[in-house]
Formats: sequence, C-alpha cells, structure tokens
Amino acid sequence: MALHPPQNAAKLIFAPTGTAMSAESAAAPGRAAQFLKAERAGGLRRSDLDPENPIMQFHTWFRQASSPEAGVSHPETCTLSTAQLPSGRVSARMVYMKELDSQGFVIYSNFGTSGKARDLFGTADGSSTGNPWASLVFWWEPLERQVRVEGRAARISAAESQAYFDTRVRGSRIGAWSSRQSAVLVPDETLEGDDGRAMLDRWVKETEAKFEGVDHIPVPEFWGGLRIVPERFEFWQGRENRLHDRFVYDRVTGDDGQDKWTLQRLSP
Repeated sequence: MALHPPQNAAKLIFAPTGTAMSAESAAAPGRAAQFLKAERAGGLRRSDLDPENPIMQFHTWFRQASSPEAGVSHPETCTLSTAQLPSGRVSARMVYMKELDSQGFVIYSNFGTSGKARDLFGTADGSSTGNPWASLVFWWEPLERQVRVEGRAARISAAESQAYFDTRVRGSRIGAWSSRQSAVLVPDETLEGDDGRAMLDRWVKETEAKFEGVDHIPVPEFWGGLRIVPERFEFWQGRENRLHDRFVYDRVTGDDGQDKWTLQRLSP
C-alpha cells in the first residue's frame, strides 16, 4: 500500500491509496486511485435500476457479485451497525447475510449476551432500552459497488432459526451453545499462560458432553435469526474523481395506505 509522505510525526498513516491503481495514479505514486469500471460502462443510470423493488435490485447486484468472473470473495459479507440507547453509542461488526426474502435480510447470531442484542433489544435491568434501527453495508470492491440498507430489526421464529441451524456443521452448533458471546473470559491462574481461553474451552467440553450421541441439536433459545426489514436502500457505483453515482430508494406510504418505494439520484 503506497502512502503519501507523512505531513508530521503525529501521522502514522496519511491518505493511503490502496492497491487498485489507475494508470494515472501508478504514474504518480501516492495519488489516490480512481474508480474507473463505471466510466468504461457508462456509469449507473436510473434506467439500469428496478423502478419499484429495491430488494429485487439488490438480488440482481448480488448475483453479479457472486459470479466467479466478478472476483468478489464472500459477497454475503456485510457490516451490521447498531446504536445503544440512551447513549446513542454506535457499534459495527462484520457479519454474513444468510437469507434474503421479500421482507428483508436475515443474519444469525447470539441474541442473549451480545452487544447487538443489548443495542437492539435493551438490557434486562432496564439500563438500556432497545433500539430496533440497524444498518447493513455491502462493499464489493472489484465491482466498485456499495449497497447501504437501513431498517428495523426483529427476531425471526424459532422454527425458521432451527431450519438454518440444522445446516451448520456440528462444531458450529456446539459453538453456538457454548459461547456466552461478549462475556469476559477470566484467566485461570492455575494454568500457566492462560489468558481466558481455558474458560471457553471448558464451556465447549460441557456442551459436547451434554449432546454426546445426539444427532439433532436444538437451536438455543438465545441464538437465532434477525431480519432487517428495509426502509431505505442506497445503490452506489464508483466513478472517477469521486463523482460517484448514488441512487436511494425510500419506503413511503401512498394515499391508498399501501407502501411503495420512491427512487432518487443523490449528489456524491
């Protein structure tokens, strides 16, 4: 990764250029790389997008990102962001989107002890109230495309979660039962060099003993699917000189009381 010369000793990194460099930036090391794929294709136009259904538009882009020639590793990878109340403190983490349907996007995780559970559903003692708003960001660098999704999140049914849980390898199902996600792992002072990992290993052994000889492991009550039902989508296509193409769908209620989607181009 080429870097601009530091402007002062306090800057450890200054304006990194990345690795995908245009001929122009390659000729001038340290210059920020340009987004050129859309320039060659004529950019992103309103006519390229589904006029009524952003979920189907996402599905189209996801299929393109999933094709071998696209060069995108794990296109289902996205950033899930949540915000804690009453502080408003935001947390973000990388997750895998596992399902997409007409209602929205589904991920799976621990919703008993995790930070995302605290943000979305609040704490049992009432010190933090639930904030169901969440966002997802997909970044497909080889295609110079980004999709942002904002919406409300809710748990899916235990039956739906079980159906997915059954597709996981046994070790992952054992792991879901074993981990008290985000709980502090306390070092065992009787074990030389232990930094807390021994506590997790002990939980795993306890779970393995619990389900020894059991083929069908039930999904834990605290673990399962979360569906983000979108209220807004942004489809972003990189363009040269940072003059990117951005189109936003917003869910609105029409005069007939039915939901519909508006579509607008945004300035970069």
